[in-house]
Amino acid sequence: MIEWMSALLVNFGLMGLPYASLAIAVVGVVHRFRNHGSSLSTSSTQFLENDRHFWSVVPFHYGILVVLAIHLVCWGLPWIVLWWTASGLRLILLEIVAVTAGVTALVGLVVGVHRRWTVSVLGPVTGAVDWLVLAVVGVQVVTGLLIAVAHPWGTPWLAAAGAPYLRSILLLDPDVGSVANAPLLIQLHIVNGFVLVGLIPYTKLSHMLVLPFAYLRRAPLTFRWRERRKERPGGVA
Repeated sequence: MIEWMSALLVNFGLMGLPYASLAIAVVGVVHRFRNHGSSLSTSSTQFLENDRHFWSVVPFHYGILVVLAIHLVCWGLPWIVLWWTASGLRLILLEIVAVTAGVTALVGLVVGVHRRWTVSVLGPVTGAVDWLVLAVVGVQVVTGLLIAVAHPWGTPWLAAAGAPYLRSILLLDPDVGSVANAPLLIQLHIVNGFVLVGLIPYTKLSHMLVLPFAYLRRAPLTFRWRERRKERPGGVA
């Protein structure tokens, strides 16, 4: 059973799916920018419920940004990662940072799922696509954590084997040799990552396409809430 799943992931998930996901994503991005440019941000539910919204959004985004940064360095600067992880102590330090960030993202994700499931006012604004995105993101975070625990050499492997594989995909010459012999868990993580890429322009993940750099230099906004004064009989306040 495991051998059959591995063969399916290699032949379809690691070779055909990357191009299908990238093509679907590119078409979606072009379509949205041309026809629905103003809809590239996510519709916030913060005004409907704010307390658990904070404990969902903040941990998830901080955690996932750290994890994504580690992945980008492994892909773009693999020699730096291999140099850093040549020392056992530095490898442990990097793994601790990655696992901590992953757990932080998972906590935020769990709070977000519980919030949407239990807060009644969020039901009408939570559709099947939202649950699909949460499921796919959840699989990505959980498999990433399982890899970190079961295969603590995952970071140098990503730099040594994952980076060449991704480069071969971008060069339109897929070479799955570096990942074909990887554990099934790692292959599943890669395949699910490509599924996530294909979903970006068609879901609320599309807000990733518009990075709010302007907010970094803009002065903070102040909101004041003011209750209406009740009018006395005769129209006098």
